[in-house]
Amino acid sequence: MERLSKQIVDKNSYSEKVVQFGEGNFLRAFVDWQIDVMNKADLFNGSIVVVQPIEHGLTELLDQQDGLYTLILEGIKEGKAVREKEIINSISRTINPYQDKEAFFALAKQPELAFVFSNTTEAGIVFEETDIQTDRLPRTFPGKLTAFLYERYLHFHADMTKGLAIIPCELIDRNGDQLKACIEKYIDLWALPAAFLDWLNHANQFCCSLVDRIVPGYPRDQATKIEHELGYHDQLMVVAEHYHLWVIEGDAELAAKFPANQIGLNTLFVEDLAPYRTRKVHILNGSHTALTPIAYLMGLNTVEEAIKNEKISQFLKQMINEEVIPSLPYDQSDLKAYTETVLERFENPYLKHQLMSIALNSVSKFATRDLPILLRYYEKTGALPEKLVFALAALLYFYDGKRGNETIALNDDPEILERFQKWWKTYDGSLESAHYLVSHALRKTKWWGQDLTKLEGLVKQVAEHLMRIDTNGIALALDHILEVKDHA
Repeated sequence: MERLSKQIVDKNSYSEKVVQFGEGNFLRAFVDWQIDVMNKADLFNGSIVVVQPIEHGLTELLDQQDGLYTLILEGIKEGKAVREKEIINSISRTINPYQDKEAFFALAKQPELAFVFSNTTEAGIVFEETDIQTDRLPRTFPGKLTAFLYERYLHFHADMTKGLAIIPCELIDRNGDQLKACIEKYIDLWALPAAFLDWLNHANQFCCSLVDRIVPGYPRDQATKIEHELGYHDQLMVVAEHYHLWVIEGDAELAAKFPANQIGLNTLFVEDLAPYRTRKVHILNGSHTALTPIAYLMGLNTVEEAIKNEKISQFLKQMINEEVIPSLPYDQSDLKAYTETVLERFENPYLKHQLMSIALNSVSKFATRDLPILLRYYEKTGALPEKLVFALAALLYFYDGKRGNETIALNDDPEILERFQKWWKTYDGSLESAHYLVSHALRKTKWWGQDLTKLEGLVKQVAEHLMRIDTNGIALALDHILEVKDHA
């Protein structure tokens, strides 16, 4: 069976308008798909240059397939179960800046560039004081983008018409603002000219955005069967649901340059995305992050398996309806209606959304998605939210890296993994050692944004849950939480 490439399918050529930092499943099933749809409608006529943001990635595989891959959309569409397959043809080429730094900076000199998109996970938009500008490539994504924009600024002699619309897709609050703030810090750290800062502020547009589509990714358990249906080998096929939403804080001029909403795509250009982001991050993404360690430790592997588990489903619904929704400052009936939509999407029979895919960088995800609700609930009621506290305990237990006799393939910042490995070595099954482990984990302000040990009762409750999980197993510990609710 031949590999998918331009040798077996036609590949259209478009002007390179987009620089994309990231080549993972989500961007390919969301941004790249939308650009492909617009290109086929003759509305955008632009292609994407994918820049690999970390040293090890997928650009080599994309190159082998000439930037082509198959998107499989599965789910309920207009009341019917629908499965659609299409080849996405919006990526022109890739650049691995770790191997070809010259190509990366040459890209900055292309006059037709108009957009920068990114998805480097919640942990990607960071500023590091040690990321000093030298003849080497900056380590962080904001550092790379700063160097890229500075190269463009120099090449075009501060031409105000050569700025870019920069739209990050990372799931952090005010992602465009945070990315811009990191770049401004690098300008100061690297002592770049004030005129560059002026060009950055006036020639470029940093847009906050919100993305929403469940993307399980590569269908490992069905890949062989699907390839036989397709008639070619595709190592980058990606599965996603039909539902999609992209909310961008931008004006009519930006909407005209990126006309996705003109062809029925659910891409909205708004003045304020806060209501959309709040409900999505804390209800949909927060639910994913909260249930993942619980369900995985119970021996489940996908979101569908988790939501079909009666106890987990009960836990999740109680958490959302009793802790999350009451903590959000929006119409409660609208939030409950949105919750029903989310739970229906979780039950999509087609999507095999792997829990270990969601588990990537779980600490930063919990800090972004679930911790704000825990804190708001406490501030509002004076009590700790039982379900979210249990989810936090399960997360800490998950980072012991064991599921029975199986080793969990933890994927997070090396410092986080090293810390947990050290702390778990001190745990001997006693409440005292559990308290020691939890205290050290929760006082890491770098992870949580504050010292959580100062939240009255939190260390005690998390330590007790962790002990119960370790002594009785996650399933009985979950039963205990639900029994507490039933007897309340």
